[in-house]
Formats: sequence, C-alpha cells, structure tokens
Amino acid sequence: MGLAVEVAFALPDRQQVVALEVAPGTTARQAVALAELERRFPEVPAAFFAEADLGIFGKRLRDPDDHRLRAGDRVEVYRPLEIDPKQARARRAARAGR
Repeated sequence: MGLAVEVAFALPDRQQVVALEVAPGTTARQAVALAELERRFPEVPAAFFAEADLGIFGKRLRDPDDHRLRAGDRVEVYRPLEIDPKQARARRAARAGR
C-alpha cells in the first residue's frame, strides 16, 4: 500500500503541485525525482531539482536524501533567494523616506 504525498514547486509566475503515491520508505529527494519537475519546468535546469533545498510544509529538511516521507507530506522544492531579505527591507524603507 502506497503513501499519498505531494511535491510542490513554484516560479514567480506559476506553480505546480504534483500528487503522488509512493512506496513506504521513499525519501523526499526520491519523491522530487518521481514528480518529474524537470519535464513540467523545462526552463529550469534538471540538475537543480536533484540538488535543491527541500522542506516539508515550510520546514527545511536537513538531509532530504535520507528523510523518509509519511502519508500526507507535501515536499516543497525551494529556489534560492534572488535578494537578501535585509537588503529588500532597506530598499523599501529608503523608498518610504525613512
């Protein structure tokens, strides 16, 4: 009997959540491979998905290659930040005239 899980990835203009049924013992990284995100997002290099940081419901995984999934988990594939949050706050503050 398989486990129902989801794999989620988003770009600024679109997102995809892939529902999967995986075997018990499947890791977060294996689920990302099974979701075939490189086919759904051809503009993103395939190697990115094999190396990206992963999380479960917003909590970053320390070792996604070893993290075994549980039924109902949503694996999230994280993109690198385009701008440091501190820099973004400073720019907003400067524009607001503070």
